[in-house]
Amino acid sequence: MEAFALKKALDNVRATTPLVHNITNYVTVNDCANALLAIGASPIMSDEPADVEDIQTICDGLVLNIGTLNERTIAGMFAAGERAGALGHPIVLDPVGAGASALRTQTAGNLLDKLDMSVVRGNMSEVKALAGAAAATRGVDANPNDAVTEENLAESAAFVRVLAAKTNAIVAVTGAIDVVADAERAFAVRNGTPLMGRITGAGCMLSCLVAAFVAANPDAPLEATTAAVTAMGLAGQTAQKRMGGFDGNGSFRTYVLDALYRMDGEALEAGAQVEELA
Repeated sequence: MEAFALKKALDNVRATTPLVHNITNYVTVNDCANALLAIGASPIMSDEPADVEDIQTICDGLVLNIGTLNERTIAGMFAAGERAGALGHPIVLDPVGAGASALRTQTAGNLLDKLDMSVVRGNMSEVKALAGAAAATRGVDANPNDAVTEENLAESAAFVRVLAAKTNAIVAVTGAIDVVADAERAFAVRNGTPLMGRITGAGCMLSCLVAAFVAANPDAPLEATTAAVTAMGLAGQTAQKRMGGFDGNGSFRTYVLDALYRMDGEALEAGAQVEELA
């Protein structure tokens, strides 16, 4: 991918300030809102079924995050998703913990089957569970056996492309190496740091950024998703470099938000570690 495409994707977010409707989990909702504000977008949170259709009508995109499911939020997800589909708004599915419980797995599968998803964003364990593959999960963390490595990168990218073709959605599998693909093309992103696994919500924040980037770049959803994944990873790297002797994961969380706030297209272009895979 040309670095210019990454720069343009972020520049478009900051120029258009997309309003993103989030039905996300209550553990990370505040961080999701702040991440969107930091990148130049605008958040709105609503999961009440009687409210979500009106809210989605005024928005530019939708995030469905199953991290803290209950019957009311499930109903709200379907109502908001149907409205987003009718309006042509991008929908991002974050299947948090899919495979860990029947409710999560079934709900994520039903959402994918019944709504017009634009992007699925999760770790490899979650995505495999969503695809119906045999994969154990450890809560919301990826099973180490499912990790994308340099050794299995080609095989992982092929799996992601096949799933993208089956779902007609872009699939972004995030971990030590991120893989972002549609049915035809796949990219590996090597930005990021293991410290991102020491805070709650890095993945949730990323899914919200993906919605903002895709909403701001409707003609290039694959490039936009890749740019969002790269931006979050680069923010983690920038935050790690800022860490001092008395800083811990609380400071790191704040520094990630600061890095997103201060990032511009030129910085994203300069720091991107993105490779198109054959």
